[in-house]
Amino acid sequence: MSSVESHQQQLSQSDPSPSPNSCSSFELLDMDAGSLYEPVSPHWFYCKIIDSKETWIPFNSEDSQQLEEAYGSGKDCNGRVVPTDGGRYDVHLGERMRYAVYWDELASEVRRCTWFYKGDKDNKYVPYSESFSQVLEETYKLAVTLDEWKKKLESPNREIIILHNPKLMVHYQPVAGSDEWGSTPTEQGRPRTVKRGVENISVDIHCGEPLQIDHLVFVVHGIGPACDLRFRSIVQCVNDFRSVSLNLLQTHFKKAQENQQIGRVEFLPVNWHSPLHSTGVDVDLQRITLPSINRLRHFTNDTILDVFFYNSPTYCQTIVDTVASEMNRIYTLFLQRNPDFKGGVSIAGHSLGSLILFDILTNQKESLGDMDSEKDAPNIVDEGDTLTLEEGLKKLQLSEFFNTFEKEKVDKEALALCTDKDLQEMGIPLGPRKKILNYFRTRKNSMFDPVAYRIEPMVVPGVEFEPMLIPHHKGRKRMHLELREGLTRMSMDLKNNLLGSLRMAWKSFTRAPYPALQASETTEETEAESESSSEKLSDVNTEETPVAVKEEVPPINVGMLNGGQRIDYVLQEKPIESFNEYLFALQSHLCYWESEDTVLLVLKEIYQTQGIFLDQPLQ
Repeated sequence: MSSVESHQQQLSQSDPSPSPNSCSSFELLDMDAGSLYEPVSPHWFYCKIIDSKETWIPFNSEDSQQLEEAYGSGKDCNGRVVPTDGGRYDVHLGERMRYAVYWDELASEVRRCTWFYKGDKDNKYVPYSESFSQVLEETYKLAVTLDEWKKKLESPNREIIILHNPKLMVHYQPVAGSDEWGSTPTEQGRPRTVKRGVENISVDIHCGEPLQIDHLVFVVHGIGPACDLRFRSIVQCVNDFRSVSLNLLQTHFKKAQENQQIGRVEFLPVNWHSPLHSTGVDVDLQRITLPSINRLRHFTNDTILDVFFYNSPTYCQTIVDTVASEMNRIYTLFLQRNPDFKGGVSIAGHSLGSLILFDILTNQKESLGDMDSEKDAPNIVDEGDTLTLEEGLKKLQLSEFFNTFEKEKVDKEALALCTDKDLQEMGIPLGPRKKILNYFRTRKNSMFDPVAYRIEPMVVPGVEFEPMLIPHHKGRKRMHLELREGLTRMSMDLKNNLLGSLRMAWKSFTRAPYPALQASETTEETEAESESSSEKLSDVNTEETPVAVKEEVPPINVGMLNGGQRIDYVLQEKPIESFNEYLFALQSHLCYWESEDTVLLVLKEIYQTQGIFLDQPLQ
């Protein structure tokens, strides 16, 4: 006996008449009794815990199709692994679990979904279990074939589902206390809507990501485990950054995508905070932390103290080594999963992460060796500073002082602690002393503020110029900025015209009377004076309106760095941020993850090296 028949025998004695709560709605539909049954189209979902609540998220259409093909292939699902989400996650089909590939994350449940019901507190639909969905589908098939509706089923949680007709199916929760008296649950309370098939529920299903990866970007976070004002992790923020990039590729590089010139850019997060705080430092911090204002002190220990950790010789090297080894680990794994990848690699840092990457790049050896001769995947960065003291002195062309340091038993670590007076006592001249101290000490302990500062004034110290304003991703400037500049120009024009008319009136008032015969000469002098005064006013106007000057400034060459192109860029402020810049200072430091302007700048810089440009250049 099938499970459908057993359910029908158990529940057929239930009253077929609708409950008082819902009787007014099902009689409005006049269904065709000869409706033909069509199998339901399944879609695969995975479950994530968001704000301490389970949320079911659909796989994109390509991933769901791959999972369905693997499921229906007839092979044993145990041990079957299907890569999803651009290869960043693996789905173990037999376990029905989804695992992250490149970072640590709790595994999430995967489900092949066909039937859904609306949740309690929101309008999101929740899928039934696969086994109960199969029971619902068999009951629905029988009802359509025999044209016998108003079927009742009881879920494993003793909840009642009633199929009134193909377009009206409801779900009732059990009444509290009914089991104590041994009675069966009845349809009471507010009914929930039941839907068959993912096409009948409101959910966004994306098409999927391009298979071709053109470029790989490692993203290093700043202080603390949270990267934005919503206290999300680096993984979640980079996911948003990647999603924005995929949307912008479709809108701003549409021609290149249609011609299959480009695929996508992969962004992968690099986490150093968790390894640092797993070394036992949190235990020591907890012992010395005062019990008052506990939450604030815990927040300080978890975030702000990372700056001090990086300024300490011990933990600074731990952080640098962690970032370098993590990038190398992810890069090796990425090449294993993408053996045809031929693109370049970039690194991006936010806040303190940019300083960490600066120090790593500064401490790279000039040559990483013959990578082509290595069988294993090459490292993209050196893990720590591998130059010895002798190699460092040779690089500075000061090899003659190595014997002096060797005689005094001074190695690289000891040299980093030496002062100028110590080197002077060793007999090292002033010039070499400064070079040695600058090279070996700044490489170990860099004192920089982790918040944004400019670089170009240090590269080109003799020229003063403003940072580049990043164009809006829709083109031109934001409306309030254009309005502000327009009002500024208009007020300056009114001011100059008013000053000019007042000056002419004052001169005509103070000028002595001339004979009538000299009237023509006076007119000529007046015109000449007015021309000269207008020239002076135009000079003043030019000095007082820097906006006009900026537009005529020739392109600035900032040297060999970045190929002579600009380095410093600044985002356009939003309208609400123009009221008080201090109120939005923290938000402006954390706004990059979902900023289309920032993502578009990164994509433009990456693809222009490959000779691929925006469909329409931004102004």
